[in-house]
Amino acid sequence: MKGKVVVNKFWTNVFSGRKAVAIVIFPFILLLDQRYKEDKYLLNHENIHIKQAAEMLVVPFYIWYAIEFLMRYLQYRKFRQAYLNISFEREAYRNEQNLHYLKNRKLWAFRKYF
Repeated sequence: MKGKVVVNKFWTNVFSGRKAVAIVIFPFILLLDQRYKEDKYLLNHENIHIKQAAEMLVVPFYIWYAIEFLMRYLQYRKFRQAYLNISFEREAYRNEQNLHYLKNRKLWAFRKYF
């Protein structure tokens, strides 16, 4: 499954707190600017999140994401470091340049990134 790409600066900023150029609000990938539609690695990263959300039936994905972010924030006390250590983000960042990753990805693969 791939996300539907939508370029919308307002909603991307609202949902990301002005901290991201792209964000997944299932089933959409919101982009800050048109130029990001050409970034195949960014889109692959966001499509990894689409897959994660779909396999967790969407709402539990966002709940888990938020809880894990809070746990990581308490652990590291820095927003960026907490964000980068969320298991979903670790999986996406480590595999964003592998454009065939989603074809071979195993179910719940993010678990190995805890």
